[in-house]
Amino acid sequence: MTNSDAVAILGGTGALGFGLAKRLAAAGVPVVIGSRDAGRAADAAERLRADVPTADVRGLSNQDATAAAGRLVVLAVPLTSQVDTLKSIAEQLSEGDIVLDTTVPLAPAIGGRPTHVVGVWAGSAAQQAAANVPKGVTVVSGLHTLSAALLEDLSADLNQSTLICGNRKADKDHVAEVLGRIDGLHIVDAGMLDISRLVEGITPILVGINMRYKTHAGISITGLHDH
Repeated sequence: MTNSDAVAILGGTGALGFGLAKRLAAAGVPVVIGSRDAGRAADAAERLRADVPTADVRGLSNQDATAAAGRLVVLAVPLTSQVDTLKSIAEQLSEGDIVLDTTVPLAPAIGGRPTHVVGVWAGSAAQQAAANVPKGVTVVSGLHTLSAALLEDLSADLNQSTLICGNRKADKDHVAEVLGRIDGLHIVDAGMLDISRLVEGITPILVGINMRYKTHAGISITGLHDH
């Protein structure tokens, strides 16, 4: 990888990925939007620049985006694309890189309801990601409870927490430092990677709440202001 400051967001043309790209770019973080279709990624980068004129953003294929970024690669793709995407970028990942997996195993992946989750043989989507990255590359999970629409709306005050899980504190610290640049987003260390199976399960609860109340509810962990 080349630019130690840039964050690659694979699936950055999708709702969550684009919203995250927009928030990071607005915070001054260089962003590389990745997609299976480089043309779509370039279009998304152009759209982002229209909203954030100061953005340092490019749109490339997933492979080129991974190669052009620093240590952090965000995987913001559906469950059905998770493993294939990781396999497609394996040669561009290096020892010491971090994949931030945002995947939630929601039932629509198999034709079910968005308020249900499906079982993953590895225990969680994050653990499945960890089983499909090259040796020396670590996985941290997070961003499962954030509304894509809220992320994209820069006029909206986030004032939310995101729970991150991972097996190495140093990797979680790096992720927290990058995500912490987003105004109003509080990053909370929720424990080891296997805890992600519980965190991922919060998403369908929020989906149901948002459907019933027609809002963009999230979570906020209290009592941590001095930590």
